[in-house]
Amino acid sequence: MVAAAAFPAVALSGLAAKAGSETFDALPTELAVGPGPQMSRLLAADGKTPLATMYDENRRDINKIDDVAPAMRKAIIAAEDHDFYEHNGVDLNGVARAFVNNSQEGSYQQGASTLTMQYVRLAIAYSATHPADVVAATEDTNARKLREMRYAVQIENEFSKDEILLRYLNIASFGNGAYGIYAASQVYFAKSPSKLTISEAALLAGLVKAPSTLDPTTRSGYPQALARRDYVLDNMLEISAITADEAEKAKASQPKIVGKRAPNGCVDTNTKEWGFFCDYFYRWWMTQEAFGSTTYDRERRLKSGGFTIITTMEPQVQKAADQAARRNLSANSKAARMLAVVEPGTGRVRALATNRNYKLDDPNNPANKPHSDPKQRKNGRLGNYPNTVNPLLSGGDGISGYQAGSTFKIFTIVAALEKGIPLSHTINAERQFRSEYIVGENGSAACKNTHFYCPTNASDSMVGVHNMWSAFGRSVNTYFVPLQQQVGAENVVEAAQKLGITFRDQQDFNRAEDKDRAHQWGPFTLGVSQTTPLDLANSYATLAAEGLYCEPIPVQEIRDPEGNKLDIADPRCEQRISTEVARAAVDAARCPVGDRSSTSRCAGATARNVRGVVDAPVAGKSGTTDKDKTASLVAMTKQYSVAGIMADPDWPQTTQRMGHNEPKGINPPVYETLRDAMKGKPRIDFTPPGDKLRYGDQRRIPNVKCISVEKAKSRISGAGFVAVVGRNQVESNCPAGTAAGTSPDGRTAKGSVVTIKVSSGPAPEPTTTPEGRPGGRPTERPTD
Repeated sequence: MVAAAAFPAVALSGLAAKAGSETFDALPTELAVGPGPQMSRLLAADGKTPLATMYDENRRDINKIDDVAPAMRKAIIAAEDHDFYEHNGVDLNGVARAFVNNSQEGSYQQGASTLTMQYVRLAIAYSATHPADVVAATEDTNARKLREMRYAVQIENEFSKDEILLRYLNIASFGNGAYGIYAASQVYFAKSPSKLTISEAALLAGLVKAPSTLDPTTRSGYPQALARRDYVLDNMLEISAITADEAEKAKASQPKIVGKRAPNGCVDTNTKEWGFFCDYFYRWWMTQEAFGSTTYDRERRLKSGGFTIITTMEPQVQKAADQAARRNLSANSKAARMLAVVEPGTGRVRALATNRNYKLDDPNNPANKPHSDPKQRKNGRLGNYPNTVNPLLSGGDGISGYQAGSTFKIFTIVAALEKGIPLSHTINAERQFRSEYIVGENGSAACKNTHFYCPTNASDSMVGVHNMWSAFGRSVNTYFVPLQQQVGAENVVEAAQKLGITFRDQQDFNRAEDKDRAHQWGPFTLGVSQTTPLDLANSYATLAAEGLYCEPIPVQEIRDPEGNKLDIADPRCEQRISTEVARAAVDAARCPVGDRSSTSRCAGATARNVRGVVDAPVAGKSGTTDKDKTASLVAMTKQYSVAGIMADPDWPQTTQRMGHNEPKGINPPVYETLRDAMKGKPRIDFTPPGDKLRYGDQRRIPNVKCISVEKAKSRISGAGFVAVVGRNQVESNCPAGTAAGTSPDGRTAKGSVVTIKVSSGPAPEPTTTPEGRPGGRPTERPTD
């Protein structure tokens, strides 16, 4: 019988039958059946909220036959193989019928493939590693038929009938991008396979024969699909799978076709604002060698591996960030508000949001506005707003980041603390500081007629003696540049890298990697290098986690189709700075956002309303660049670090001014996101630092009362302090022009500023009026 099916032209020849039998017996008997490609599902951190699906073929295997409605099992048997439960993989009666029928001239050609043989054909095709193997698996040749028969016998010996049926249902194509019964049930009826009715099951079973021709989602295909359904119902009745009454009712029904293909990729997320987080996940996956040695291998594994991926995105936090980023600022704005939320201690990225639409702009019907860069606009280029798929928040593909301004001063604090310089360390902040850093001669940042970098402050009110608490709270440039100069700019750059700053801009990277060049990076402490909201949030999260750096990660659990958990989703953390240094840095960082600990000595705040809005212990820092080209704010609790940067991604040299506190500024989105993220969360305080990093090496200040100013300066400098002469004289019992004392007096940290108070002499003796009243001079009488 097998020989007759394989060689019908000489079927009656005994020699052919003998040769066919020998050929059949010589075929290999082991078919390595790999799983069919399956979609991967992305879920939110709660493990149930859908985020996205990714696939080459829309397929998700069913693991138990009981999860498929009995009607569907019966319908596919009725449509494709009546004797499925009777044969051993090769239906000899069917082969004979097909041979006799196909030998008659003009007759309709019948096939003799069983469900098992059809499964073999599909399994070989899906297991193929070369296109030629795929062709060989499906070409209409005698060799292919024999091979299918031989393997079908093997499959029948290896698996039960129900297992073979389930495997077939999982691998078959049902059209409209639906592979397997799970996808077909979802695409056509938006339900699980266990819920299919008799009519629906018969319709799906009928599609397998010709899914394109019988497409029920089209006007012409729908009636053909119903006709094929009725044919299947007749066959179900013939094999006693259903009753006549059930068949009539099923034929009378008009099934409603949903016809919705499964969403695929980050441009089709469950919620449209989640595309940027999805894109961050995808880019992360593509860098992980655990998923393949090449990017091609990694993408194929993601889109065909059937993974269930629980991401780190928290719907509550993501929703808050989305709303805050878009509030009062539409996607049509050239300015982009970009927010990143990271969990300290794990590196899990809880939200990424911006006031842009994650989608490709249609080149034939563009929605994007003219480019904000005048040169690009003149050449007819469109900008990346309101639509873009660029990684604005995490960097990559030409996005190197944005200047984050004074938020970078925290890295100078960390570098100073690591060298033992305490928070109480004072510096006399001048109106303009002449540094030792060399810049272009007579440039805008240089002192007049020099090539030395000479920063100033945002306000002359910042002039005076500051410690780290007050200087960070008020963002005093002429405190932090000399402090950076004292500890070495290269050490400040290293501190930034340890905490999580990645230099994506090539010029920044080259400078950071060369210690000699980094040593001369004077403006670094003021945030002139480029960074992303994600890096900025993570660097502050390292401090909130008491120096534990964790690589930013978008996943918290990955399971393969068998349910095995992959450890690649585990946090990747290491202690980068000491716990005490981190605690001390956070103690200073509470000042700018209007908070303070029991040990801090804050004096001023650049974003003082953050503490009141968040209603929790909070730390952070705001930042602004020259001419307000960018604006930024970081605010963090023990549970979340939120960083926001406002910039024009298309044109860094924008003339638009990026604001802080106004409705369209960056501050409200940051602290509102943190406020909403903290709803229902416990209020955990930061641990204050110990005395050593608060006060340092405390030394006694020499007594300089009534000695000359020069001698006082020498005595104070010799004791290990920085001597500064006060600008205003004070009354004292010491002679005018001599030292009246110091500020502070008593003790202070080694290396701190000690101000010499200059005496104006004793207070003048009080005078009396003619009437005996004290006064400065006699009262003048009015004249007539």
